[in-house]
Amino acid sequence: MHLAVDGRGRPHVDPAHPRPSWRQSPAPGPARRVRINQPGPGRPRKRPEVLIADKGYAHDSTRRALRQRGIRHVIPERSDQVARRAAKGSHGGRPPAFDKVIYKKRNVVERCFNRLKHWRDLATRYAKRASLYRSSLLLIAAIIWLP
Repeated sequence: MHLAVDGRGRPHVDPAHPRPSWRQSPAPGPARRVRINQPGPGRPRKRPEVLIADKGYAHDSTRRALRQRGIRHVIPERSDQVARRAAKGSHGGRPPAFDKVIYKKRNVVERCFNRLKHWRDLATRYAKRASLYRSSLLLIAAIIWLP
């Protein structure tokens, strides 16, 4: 499951269905669907300040798509990518920028997943249909957003 979370650990889930997991998209699913409401009139922002992702999103195409959209990202490099770049020598290029201080804030996402796992039907995937699973996720996300 792809999940976008704000700085306070609240999930941002939209009613659109995500792409199938076997199809690698150029930008991570949550990065394409993020909408940040601001106080006052106007459209919501579609560009987060920073996208913090784990090594599962460490593809060159993903980094390129995020750069094209102007989204600053903090994604660690996988060990095979480091080895491939080192094997190329001076033609391997520079490693992508990585800020350890910002990456430590990724625990907010993990804490949100732990909050979602409090509901047994969501954690064990009792609902076999994707539409039922998605609707229970939307309901649980709405409950988490309540004070």
